[in-house]
Amino acid sequence: MPEASSEPDYVGDDELVTGEAVALDLHPASFVLRGAGAVIDFALTVAIAIGLVQLLSIPGLESAIDESLLAAIGIGLVVVLTIVLPTTVETLTNGRSLGKLAIGARIVRDDGGAIGLRHAFIRALTGLLEIFLTLGGFAALVGLLNTRSKRLGDLLAGTYSQNERVRAIVSHAIGVPPELERWAATADVARMPDRVSRRITQFLAQAGGLTPDTRTRIARELQAEGAPFVSSVPDAHPEAFLLAITAIRRERESAALQLERERLHRLEPVLGGRPHGFPDRD
Repeated sequence: MPEASSEPDYVGDDELVTGEAVALDLHPASFVLRGAGAVIDFALTVAIAIGLVQLLSIPGLESAIDESLLAAIGIGLVVVLTIVLPTTVETLTNGRSLGKLAIGARIVRDDGGAIGLRHAFIRALTGLLEIFLTLGGFAALVGLLNTRSKRLGDLLAGTYSQNERVRAIVSHAIGVPPELERWAATADVARMPDRVSRRITQFLAQAGGLTPDTRTRIARELQAEGAPFVSSVPDAHPEAFLLAITAIRRERESAALQLERERLHRLEPVLGGRPHGFPDRD
């Protein structure tokens, strides 16, 4: 029998299933957002460089430094501003910078974990070519050619920009319609397949944006699809029927989970304790 892999399984661009079968909903930053963040970081770097150049251009200081030392200082500033500074900032802030904070993004590994020094250094080193020497043209070209808007540094380091400002999940939970409460007390919906239940839930979440005719038609189709798995089927409006079976499944599954937690809590002393008379050797 093959062993279960602990490596992540990439199902799609926005979904990652870990080795523990936990689906992670990922939200890569868009190309436009990444561009805006890069412009902010680039402008900040240029502003720092101009400030340092102005400092070195002070008449008294400029005359005290010979040309070879000035050239060495210039090269050192380029290395610090384009490689050392970005690497340090991203390492210490776990993938953030001023531009990324402004757009609500963070650089993470392909598996969703925090980046380290190696990832930040590879990104900064390639950024010298992609961003500074080509004014972002090379990074924009590469970012347009992949679905996660990765630049070359991300491809080499195994990272991407994750959007952390996602819209809050709106709950569409609605109770059983009043006219079906009596029926709901004895209804059996346990045989409803998950795929059918998922389509019903998606319809109820999007019903408000549908035209009345389309809404009624889809509700009738879903009622006909779900009715064979319900006992008994009430004489009710199709959408009210769908609302009722969704609410019943949610409430009963919630009650079952609560009962399971209570039983595990009662068994915790037995499961975590030692057999009677067993010595404590800690």
